Amino acid sequence: MSRDAQLTIAAMDPGVLPSVPGTPLLRRSPVVSSRMHYRSRPVSVAVDPVSLVISECIAITSAIQKYARSPYSSVSAILGGSPNLIQLVPPGAAGGSRRAHKSPTTDSNVDGASELATNRWGLRGKKGKSMQDNPLISGFGRLRQELTGVKDIHKFDSLVLLYPFLQIIQAKGTAAPITVLALRAIQKFLAYGFIAPVSPRFALAMQSLSAAITHCQFDISDSAQEEVVLLMILHLMEDMLSGPGGDILSDESVCDMMGRGLTICSRSRFSEVLRRTAEASMVRMCQIIFEDLKHLEVEAGEENEALDRQTSGTMDNVKMDPAANGTDVPVSKESAEPPPIADEPRASSSSDKASSGGDTPVSGDAGRSSTSSASDSSEFVDLRPYSLPSVRELFRVLVSFLDPHDRKHPDQMRVMALRIIHVALEVAGPSIAKHPALATIAEDQLCSHLFQLVRSDNMAVLQESLVVASTLLSTCRGVLKLQQELYLSYLVACLHPSVEIPREPGIDPSLYSGIPQAPKLVKPPPSQGNSGRSTPVPVKDRQKLGMEGGARKPDARQAMVENIGVLARMPTFMVELFVNYDCDEDRSDLCEDLIGLLSRNALPDSATWSTTSVPPLCLDALLRFIQFIAERLDQAPGTEGYPAPEVMRERRRRKKLIIKGTNKFNESPKGGLAYLQEKGVIESIADPVCVARFLKGTSRVNKKVLGDFLSKRGNEAILDAFMDVFDFNGKRVDEALRVLLETFRLPGESSLIERIMTSFAEKWCSSLNPEGITDRDAVFVLTYAIIMLNTDQHNPNFKNQPRMQFADFAKNLRGVHGGKDFDPAYLQDIFNAIKSDEIILPDEHDNKHAFDYAWKELLLKSESAGPLLLCDTNIYDADMFATAWNPIVSCLFFVFMSATDDTVYARVITGFDECARIATKYGNAEALDEIIYRLSYISTLSTEALSNTSLNTEVQVGENSVMVSELAVKFGRDVRPQLATLVLFRVVTGSEHVIRKSWKHIIRIWLNLFVNSLIPPFFSTEAERLALPSIPLQSPSQVIDRAAKQNESGFFSAFTSYISSYAADDPPEPSDEELESTLCTVDCVNQCHMGDVFANISHLPGHSLEALVDSLLEQIPEDPGSTAVITVKTENMPSSPSNAQKSRHSNVIYEPAMVYILEFCTFLALRNEDTIELLGKRVVDALQAVLRDAKSYHPIMLERAAFYLLSLLQASYDFDYIRVPVLLHTISSFSKDVLIKTSGLVLRGIKFCIEKPCPLRNEIMTSPDFWVILQTLATNQESAPVVFEILESGVTSSPPAIMADNYEAALALLNEFATIASIGAAAEQKSDRKQGRKGRPTKQEKPSENAVVARGIKAINNIQQLTYRIPHLMKQSHLEASEAWSAYWLPIFQALTTQCTNPCREVRHLAFTSLQRTLLSPELTSADHEEWTAIFGEVLFPLILRLLKPEVFSSDRDGMSETRVQAASLLCKVFLQYLVMLSKWDGMLDLWLKIIEIMDRLMNSGQGDSLEEAVPENLKNVLLIMSSNGYLVPPSQNPEREELWSETWKRIDRFLPDLRKDLALEEEPKENPPPAAVTPEVAGEATAAPETEKAEEKA
Repeated sequence: MSRDAQLTIAAMDPGVLPSVPGTPLLRRSPVVSSRMHYRSRPVSVAVDPVSLVISECIAITSAIQKYARSPYSSVSAILGGSPNLIQLVPPGAAGGSRRAHKSPTTDSNVDGASELATNRWGLRGKKGKSMQDNPLISGFGRLRQELTGVKDIHKFDSLVLLYPFLQIIQAKGTAAPITVLALRAIQKFLAYGFIAPVSPRFALAMQSLSAAITHCQFDISDSAQEEVVLLMILHLMEDMLSGPGGDILSDESVCDMMGRGLTICSRSRFSEVLRRTAEASMVRMCQIIFEDLKHLEVEAGEENEALDRQTSGTMDNVKMDPAANGTDVPVSKESAEPPPIADEPRASSSSDKASSGGDTPVSGDAGRSSTSSASDSSEFVDLRPYSLPSVRELFRVLVSFLDPHDRKHPDQMRVMALRIIHVALEVAGPSIAKHPALATIAEDQLCSHLFQLVRSDNMAVLQESLVVASTLLSTCRGVLKLQQELYLSYLVACLHPSVEIPREPGIDPSLYSGIPQAPKLVKPPPSQGNSGRSTPVPVKDRQKLGMEGGARKPDARQAMVENIGVLARMPTFMVELFVNYDCDEDRSDLCEDLIGLLSRNALPDSATWSTTSVPPLCLDALLRFIQFIAERLDQAPGTEGYPAPEVMRERRRRKKLIIKGTNKFNESPKGGLAYLQEKGVIESIADPVCVARFLKGTSRVNKKVLGDFLSKRGNEAILDAFMDVFDFNGKRVDEALRVLLETFRLPGESSLIERIMTSFAEKWCSSLNPEGITDRDAVFVLTYAIIMLNTDQHNPNFKNQPRMQFADFAKNLRGVHGGKDFDPAYLQDIFNAIKSDEIILPDEHDNKHAFDYAWKELLLKSESAGPLLLCDTNIYDADMFATAWNPIVSCLFFVFMSATDDTVYARVITGFDECARIATKYGNAEALDEIIYRLSYISTLSTEALSNTSLNTEVQVGENSVMVSELAVKFGRDVRPQLATLVLFRVVTGSEHVIRKSWKHIIRIWLNLFVNSLIPPFFSTEAERLALPSIPLQSPSQVIDRAAKQNESGFFSAFTSYISSYAADDPPEPSDEELESTLCTVDCVNQCHMGDVFANISHLPGHSLEALVDSLLEQIPEDPGSTAVITVKTENMPSSPSNAQKSRHSNVIYEPAMVYILEFCTFLALRNEDTIELLGKRVVDALQAVLRDAKSYHPIMLERAAFYLLSLLQASYDFDYIRVPVLLHTISSFSKDVLIKTSGLVLRGIKFCIEKPCPLRNEIMTSPDFWVILQTLATNQESAPVVFEILESGVTSSPPAIMADNYEAALALLNEFATIASIGAAAEQKSDRKQGRKGRPTKQEKPSENAVVARGIKAINNIQQLTYRIPHLMKQSHLEASEAWSAYWLPIFQALTTQCTNPCREVRHLAFTSLQRTLLSPELTSADHEEWTAIFGEVLFPLILRLLKPEVFSSDRDGMSETRVQAASLLCKVFLQYLVMLSKWDGMLDLWLKIIEIMDRLMNSGQGDSLEEAVPENLKNVLLIMSSNGYLVPPSQNPEREELWSETWKRIDRFLPDLRKDLALEEEPKENPPPAAVTPEVAGEATAAPETEKAEEKA
């Protein structure tokens, strides 16, 4: 089966294609959708296809007659041939001819063909050739004859169909209109599908068509018609490639077609329209060809190099040269002859002279029918579809146009080539990089030409070069690692301005100090010209490469920036720069430099040396960089195939050390090596191998310094080790020397050079060299000779001097090789190599070969540098952001401060937010702090000095009010700070755990807003738990009720308001604009949702809270008086003599901001036990500092500080941060006035500490300072209730808090409260007067309803309760019995005795009752008489004596008389209670006489009937009981009682002379019963009898 048949079958059904070796598969499947490309869907026609073809034939033959004025007839073309007998010949002859396999050049074939043609057409004349028909016309006649009887045009031989048309196209000198008709006809046939993959010999027909149109030789006398033909050819070539047969064109066909297109593009004599159309066609065809490259890869197999292996044998078989005649546009009729059209008979010799038919070679026999050569065509025409070879050749030719040194190609042609290459890279860039045949061109020639073209001053060339470069790096950067570095380094060097950032008024330069003034890869200063390089390519080499930055025009700068923007729009571009360069020890910090470049050029001033588009372009690139990182935040980290971030981090650390170490080495090699050893870069500088490996491996050491160091005396071991690093095996001596001298520069002294050459000769001789030279001395001399030859041949200073010839070179080396000469051929090779290719010593030469050498060096390094790692991952984003955030944030700040466009504001705000999210995600506290710092600066709210609040005015409208302040008005007028504030707190929310140093700026904002009543203090559950009142703020200078003034209007009202405010020295009423600005501020603050921040703070981990608390405490001013003077809202002030900010007795000021800070710190520390342990100490120290300097602070501050300390004390008692005695002493040391003013929260804090039984309560309540505080505050009306509540809780709690240490203080305080209750007497007496009755208060207004009296009553009850604890306390005290009784019982009696004279009856009666109950308690007595007998001398007697005092009596005349009677009765009761015990006491007589004396005084007190009756009765009862018990009896009855008897009556007779007679105690009793003990009941009944009788009498 022929190949055409195979192609035909494959086109109809690829499933039935036989497996034929070498038969390429079609790349297009015929089973396609009807909506696919027209390549698979030809245009349908409504006319008969055969008729249409015939019409085209007639039109062309008519045109030939018209334009050529031919004398020949076209009858056969019109009629379809003349009838002759030959037509009757059976077709077998023709078929046999088609099956013949003979050489087309043999004479027999030619003769046979001529005879057959003569017989078939019946022509006459010499050799049967007719003189009537033009051969071009006759071809159409034959075609018509072949079409006779054809029903399906698709089954007709496609080559036969095209043949006469191709003859027209290829015929030399054919008129342009005729060629146009032929081309148009072929376009129709292709478009209508007459020639389709199902047609016989379709592949051969497409190849023939390609050959014809690429060798079209028409008449070009009419330039207009010429361009029409060329346009038709371009369109036809484009249709062929994009049509159904485009994929089966051969490599040669594709190269010819693309070469023809390039030729049309490159001819300047053509019109601009034609050249641009040709360029567009080339672009389209390149798109198709390079798109097919991707399909070729799929068909070749999954292996990467499968296609390269398949095409390796034919890679160099095709060549394309657009400048050659074969593909050139004909310029005359004598142009080169076209190639043959396969398998068509050659015209007769008679027609050769008359037309171009003789110039059309054919392969078949002369006169053979077009249908007679189906098999021969397949044998000699390459039908393999085009593949990688033609793609490579096209790419090579396009790149060759870019050579800046080739003057044959003008800039216009380079621009065209750049545009086409750009399309190729856009379509198949990754595929180009994948195939070595294409990648080599891209890596070498393309990059080399591009990197030189970007220096062009021609803007068209520059722009296109930049576009191609960016696309090349975007698509092929994987194989262009060093090339990309070189290119970007140049852009950075060109674009980075040398101008300092302009100072903006009012902006601290430190806020944008992160923007670099110059990139890291700038030139070293002249004084350090040899201090090493900061990039792998030295500065001078970059100059040779045409890559050193310089001043460029503004348009060029903009184009470069746009180019960088294209690269930056790739999401992974910056990551790849960071990983492949910034983390590589031998590469430059490209990512860091590029970010710095964009940051600097994004500033507005960069427009002054570029264009106005440059700053926004750079800003957009920066923001996209941040946006890409932000978009990757939520992605799962992809680690497969990537180095670990820790490894890259270590590389960066090591890189910094190497850079610093090599810089030191370039200044002082010894110091640099010592530093590198210290940092672990070099294991040991004592090991020459370690040093040599480092020096050879790094590219940052200055080559001149390195040469001097290696050749220095004493470094021979290092030099030898350095030589050992090289591999000279298989290298000729000049080749080895070339490799060596690429690494360092030879020193200038001959002795140093000798040392190096000696070591080199030894090393080279020990290597395997092909010449087998082992004589070191000979090699040493040869090496010197090579260096001298190199200098002689290439030194530019020897221009006018004759150069050394080979004979001279050989002569210099005569006899040095062991007494013999070197092989002349060997020396000739060395001489030729040096002469043609200079050994360029680093940093030494700058001639025409410098670029080639430097580029070659870069290519050699690229082999060791490896491929560029493509990074589609986020695992390096944290480290990359840590490197890049500073210039970005600084740039965003500067742009935001200087911008006026809302779009810029929006983009920058978004950038800030994304930077903050990134910093938060990766825990970059430094970056987040700087972002917050800059945003707070823009907000204008974070000023260190708080805003002035003296003119704050409160405006009320109904139930709503707003504080109009200077800050609120100013802030509300400016949108910029409002935006910054909104973004700031959006940034802060959720990032609180990362923030460190920038808390101080946030705190300042809070303070400013707080003191201006724009936010509450903070949102804390701790404040609610402690029920702490809000921090007092400034009272407004005036309060304006807008609702009340709504009905007032007009000029007079406004004038009156102004005059009144002026007269009162008040600020004027806020204007509507100021009120509106304030409302804007309020809305902005509300939108910040600061409550969310405080809510998050309450859950912060300890280490984050630590930073916040430290920042809070830093805001406490060192000078307490350094802040502004303000007044305090009255309703928030504690009761004090004055509500003014300054207290009466001091000149201190109130600072609500400081209170805010301390309170916030306290609540943060009180959160839990962990925060107390972590933060408690520092907060306590700050609070104690305030209390220690109490004179410098306002009472409100002291009050709250004390409360905070007490709260912390309660929570941190186990940590011993606060010493209770010190704290209480500090508080008790306040002046009384201050202590009273601070009493509210101080007492609350104390109460909070002692509300539960615990060691803290015991320590506090046993402190003397605690009782001093309570004693001081007990007399204050406002603090007394709390003091008493604290006192009562201590007395009544279980277990009670009153112990031996605080018993006396508690009792004294209870006594104090009872004494204060005396104010109830006035109410009692007033009630008596109203009722007209004495001593009986009304039920409507009892004194006990008075809170003070109620506390007094409770105090008496508490005193009574204390008596129950006395025995326990006496045991605890470990005192002697007498001391213990005096320490515990006696104070109780004294307190009750004192209250028994209280003017308030309720208190007095209750105290008397308690006293009586206590005195009669059996627990009171003990064996020691000296203790309890004191109840008479120190309790009862002083009580009665006080009652007898006039001032006491006058305090309550109605009630005191009764109290006297009760006291007299109590005295007698107590005496009788202890009569038995007293009888055994030696002092009984004195005591009894004292009692009688007291009774005498009572009797004679002048009170009236009550005492005059009660005293005798009580005394009578006592005497009777004493007598009945045998204590008071006449001497006759008991001589031992004589003294008692006589003294008793001696005293009684003085004031009651009749009492003895009435009692008749001297009479002899009838019986003498034994004395009975006197019980309390008996004593009570005895002494109560008179009172009962008297009460009955009054009733």
